[in-house]
Amino acid sequence: MPKKFLAELIGTFWLVLGGCGSAVLAAVFPYDNAAANPLGLGFLGVSLAFGLTLLTAVYAIGHVSGCHINPAVSFGLWAGGKFPGSGLLPYIVAQVLGAVIAGGVIKLVASGRPGFELTGPTPLATNGFGAHSPGGYGLLAALVIEVILTFIFLLVILGATHKQELGAIAGVPIGLSLTLIHLISIPVTNTSVNPARSTGVALWVGGEAIGQLWLFWLAPIVGALLAGWFYKAAFQPTES
Repeated sequence: MPKKFLAELIGTFWLVLGGCGSAVLAAVFPYDNAAANPLGLGFLGVSLAFGLTLLTAVYAIGHVSGCHINPAVSFGLWAGGKFPGSGLLPYIVAQVLGAVIAGGVIKLVASGRPGFELTGPTPLATNGFGAHSPGGYGLLAALVIEVILTFIFLLVILGATHKQELGAIAGVPIGLSLTLIHLISIPVTNTSVNPARSTGVALWVGGEAIGQLWLFWLAPIVGALLAGWFYKAAFQPTES
């Protein structure tokens, strides 16, 4: 378990640093002229950054811990009969620790630029609804999109990993699915589908970012549990 704990911590650190870091440091550039934005990544670039960090993490630590790097994924795999319940707590602790460390690194680097402030609806790439949604979407919209997208995300993971011979390429559809998820939902919630990712930056921002954090634990875990139970009941491949 120590090796798996360390792998999950490093993997989640990389996911948050790569995904949230791209949003904070590179989504808009130059910083003083967002309208021009000749070099900024924008929503498409940030979506790709999340997908690429997950894709690379799969190949870096997948053989060690399975590369959950997301409490919702751990819960979903448990519900699908692919992960023991005894592993949930240590995996989630490692994931949250990795995300919080990454959030601190992002804040440290971002604060190295004169004039940087934790302002706007999603400071430090936090997740939110209402006034803290990039597009002003309300609670119900945020709840629905996070549950549905996490549900689909877990179906992709369970399907891509159901046979060992698919392991060599499993990271590709899983990483691409996370990219697509961000393309859909960045305007709604700034995209969570990962309670650790949400927590890792919210703790450094405080205030309403923490006040709304409950949704980004509840919705992804509900979506993941539903996907695990559904896949096990309806799609679990039979042994030939």
